[in-house]
Amino acid sequence: MLEFSRRRFILGMSSLLALPLLRTEEPETVLYNGNFWTVDDAQPRAQAVAISRGRFLAVGSNEQVLPLATARTRKIDLALKNVLPGFNDAHCHPVEAGVEHLHKVACDKDSIEKIQAALRERAQQTPSGQWVLGFLYDDGKTPRPLNRHDLDEAVGDHPVLVQHRGGHTAFVNSRALELAKVSNETPDPPGGRFEHDNNGDLTGFVGDAGMQVFLRLVPRSNRREDYREGAALISKLFVSKGVTSACDADASPEDLQGYQDARDAGELGMRVYCHVSAASLDHFMAAGIHTGFGDEWLRVGGVKQYADGSISERTAWLSKPYIGIANNYVGLQLSSREQLYETGRKAHAAGWQLATHANGDLAIDRILGVYEQIQKEVPKRDPRFRIEHCTLLTDSLIQRMHALAVIPAPFSCYVYFHGDVMHYYGPERTRHMFPMRSFLDAGLRPTDSSDYTASPSDPMMWLQSQLTRRDIKGDVWGPNQRISLPEAIRCGTANGAYASFEEDLKGSIQPGQLADLIVLAQDPFKADPSELLKIQVERTMVGGVWKYES
Repeated sequence: MLEFSRRRFILGMSSLLALPLLRTEEPETVLYNGNFWTVDDAQPRAQAVAISRGRFLAVGSNEQVLPLATARTRKIDLALKNVLPGFNDAHCHPVEAGVEHLHKVACDKDSIEKIQAALRERAQQTPSGQWVLGFLYDDGKTPRPLNRHDLDEAVGDHPVLVQHRGGHTAFVNSRALELAKVSNETPDPPGGRFEHDNNGDLTGFVGDAGMQVFLRLVPRSNRREDYREGAALISKLFVSKGVTSACDADASPEDLQGYQDARDAGELGMRVYCHVSAASLDHFMAAGIHTGFGDEWLRVGGVKQYADGSISERTAWLSKPYIGIANNYVGLQLSSREQLYETGRKAHAAGWQLATHANGDLAIDRILGVYEQIQKEVPKRDPRFRIEHCTLLTDSLIQRMHALAVIPAPFSCYVYFHGDVMHYYGPERTRHMFPMRSFLDAGLRPTDSSDYTASPSDPMMWLQSQLTRRDIKGDVWGPNQRISLPEAIRCGTANGAYASFEEDLKGSIQPGQLADLIVLAQDPFKADPSELLKIQVERTMVGGVWKYES
């Protein structure tokens, strides 16, 4: 049972009321002689900051800030290093990924042979008949996709399931198909897919609800300690890349408990805003919990639903068929309109932010219709409806988003990292995918994210992808959606804070904000946009404390 309490929430709010008093305090730390990009329109550049009780006390020139230091103040010369606010990964799955890192076989390899070897090694250490589980596989990174014959060759006497790093599809062997009683004649489940080859035989690829058929057979053996260790592990990974806040996009009660346990043990290095799974909504509502409960380290976010599938795994629901996939395939619908509306209206009326996964244009159209109806029936002044991923848009969809002030939460780095599957959408469609330029021009406030494990949680990759729209091989997808570096930084910092109702707490470097920042090895404003990914994070500070130092 969650240990969140109304008292903790009230204490978090009382700290906000005390902000004006910070100006009279002496700083504990002064960082000076730096090159700060603040994301504060009133003062975009600064040389120094003073920090007290985990917040910025003062921001300005060396001459303005250094005199605030006392004999007890720690003064740190940044030697003209470049400083940005800490980044906010506005859609990812940290605890889930952390637990997978602890227990599953990492299949982020560039050849099927390497994956087979890793699975074979794990099988030799696994009791007979038990599942061998892999994750982080990406079929765009191997010469061809895995199939059940590859997995049979590697491991024949154990059921095997290798999950795609995007989380919506998997690859299983023949033993797993037997256990699940899935044959060539088994129909696709609603919202799912069992792929067949040209001869009608199962390939071992299973999508969305089809994958769930197999996951239900895997015994759940995670302990409470696993969730704590997973949260701690991933927060170390994220802060090493400059991520100081993250939104867990589908947290269970166990996931939230893991974050809280890691936080209480002093092991949680970043701040977390947790969307809760729609399946757990009644659990939280019965406890009187809704969006906003928690504090500056761990806070309850929106309720998460799914309208469709994945972009990288080609299960997003599109108005026109995928290119190169048979039978006019247009992806998968994961929830009916009625399901989205009924859960959404109940949650909205109970004080929850709504955050719905929708990638394809048909899925986005569906959830916008739901949001429009709910807001008309139960109007709220500032609901901050979110569309998670919000990938393939049209002008009319963007206009409807503007009318409701919907927040798009895309993963722009997919252009760079998953360019190897963009041919399924084609160059014309990619002009309207991850449309950061169109979002900004329409007055929307898009965030940025990784959807980790779907892509790396690496803000430098986000920036490079947004500025160039170029993938790993150099191919350009949707150059009309390029944005500027200041815009890209704002999307990854201040806009992420706004999406979680925390714009008064974080997202920029200004007095009163939480002292979350990163120190870079090179100046991104002087770098070639195609070289931004090479810029290293040297230090990451969260709440005035260095959480990472290279």
